[in-house]
Amino acid sequence: MLVAFRADASDHIGTGHVMRCLTLADALTQQKHRCMFICRKHQSHLGDLITSKGYELIVLPAPDATEVKSSEGWANTYADWLGVPWQQDAKETVEVLAPKKADWLVVDHYALDAHWEQQVNTVVGRIMVIDDLADRQHECVLLLDQNLGRVSSDYDEFVPKDCLRLVGPEYALLRPEFAQLRELSLKRREQPELKRILISLGGVDRTNATGQVLDALAETALSCETQVDIVMGASAPYLAEVRQQAARLPFVATVNVNVRDMAERMHLADLSIGAAGGTSWERCCLGLPAVLVILADNQVSGAKAQEVAGVAVAIPDPKAVQAALPLALDRLSNPDCLQRMSRAAAEITDGKGASILIDSMIAVGRKTP
Repeated sequence: MLVAFRADASDHIGTGHVMRCLTLADALTQQKHRCMFICRKHQSHLGDLITSKGYELIVLPAPDATEVKSSEGWANTYADWLGVPWQQDAKETVEVLAPKKADWLVVDHYALDAHWEQQVNTVVGRIMVIDDLADRQHECVLLLDQNLGRVSSDYDEFVPKDCLRLVGPEYALLRPEFAQLRELSLKRREQPELKRILISLGGVDRTNATGQVLDALAETALSCETQVDIVMGASAPYLAEVRQQAARLPFVATVNVNVRDMAERMHLADLSIGAAGGTSWERCCLGLPAVLVILADNQVSGAKAQEVAGVAVAIPDPKAVQAALPLALDRLSNPDCLQRMSRAAAEITDGKGASILIDSMIAVGRKTP
């Protein structure tokens, strides 16, 4: 089957939506399905990464800086993520998709909803939506929300009654290397010590939360033998500053850009300091305890759910890092605490969600014309 993806990345949006779509596309490709992407030409739109993997990419025109956020009769908190009125985006997407005859369109975009989907639905076999918010109507036959604490009934008023809902982190879209390293990673956490910390606060980190974390770490009582692995994207605006900070830390700290071995880095880490986004499920699969810095309103519920589940300590915003992080590290230096968190994390997901989702897509495809 041919699966098309409509997702965007930018300095403002971040990279997570496109990255999880790429994970699903890679899994589909492994099963001999074809995939293509439709993305708008935002700054840092990840087009080079998409094409480097061999996928067809159609780039929609860059937004006009003078465009209004929303259209008459339509309100969406994330309307400015689209960059153009939804009607224009739907028209351009239809023009791309009409000759393709795609079996599926996967929509992963907070700025899109049923208005847009109804327009595009005429030229694709069926629509699947990836969502995290449960805050707007969708016209789809399959919905994925991989967040902890979310339940299927949260979408009762937002999707058709016959829409198949896959809800919860057991369906999380993780690259296969996470499941492959899971057993080894859990084994090494049976007698944990806080020796290596992984810091990853998103591919863009436009507010420099990484810098605030490093400032706080410099004031802690961490051993000088502690290793700090800092991961950032090449387009991160504060990359140079972070490199300078890392060089001044009283312990070994390295800054690594656009890494392709995140599973291995998580496996080797004893603690992660990260955002409460999609990487949460990667950490859980490998049993990696975390300190979560909440960077956006849409991360609040997920971070709180992880804290309640005992897999992470949540810090409400970057401004609180200076005071909260040293206290969290004091608590997490206790091996018993690390072990409890690791075991709780491992219960959240086993990393096989992509396979379950593809099986569901195939089953739904057989039932719908």
